[in-house]
Amino acid sequence: MPLIDLQHVRAALALENFDAVAARRRMAPTPRAFQRSSGQTGQPRQASVLILLYPAATGLDLVLTRRTENPHDVHSGQISLPGGAQEPGETPVQTALREAHEELGFHEPVQVIGQLAPLYIPPSDFEVHPVVGAITTHPIWQPQASEVAEVLECPAAWLLDDNRKVFEDWDWGGYTLHVPWYNFHAHQVWGATAIILSEFEQRLRHISDRKP
Repeated sequence: MPLIDLQHVRAALALENFDAVAARRRMAPTPRAFQRSSGQTGQPRQASVLILLYPAATGLDLVLTRRTENPHDVHSGQISLPGGAQEPGETPVQTALREAHEELGFHEPVQVIGQLAPLYIPPSDFEVHPVVGAITTHPIWQPQASEVAEVLECPAAWLLDDNRKVFEDWDWGGYTLHVPWYNFHAHQVWGATAIILSEFEQRLRHISDRKP
């Protein structure tokens, strides 16, 4: 696997004229709406997630969570980036940092490196703002049991390993949904999380392709 460090990440987030939509469609279920229905009124609710990077033997790891089973959560039991809904007066970055600290219970300060493009989530009517940040040491996780069933640590380089990508047709409420997903620790990382990670992956690939 290629070694990814923070220099690569900064360069990846600084790419000009990068086609985020095309990058995201690589790991998006088909069919999948990327915009709100014309019949919806008002504004979508706002939320943020954090791609948290930290040093590991493989270069950098990122953290994912398995959400607790909750009949009132449309994303119950799924693999997610830490994050949640924006509170009044917060910026997207403030929301991402607060939610990550609350869900994972770590105390290390996060250096914010940048942001990815916002993503609309149709099932929950949220517009999600992905934030990329880093800490200098391996964190000690103290996950919030009511929200996090499991903490998953994954090398960032796994995003560049095509052997970890699976493409399947799922029966979804009576129709066929073509679903790409990342296989991380035998977990299916799909949907919004995979779409966001796909943009991050493709940005990293652009930088890796430029390396001598």
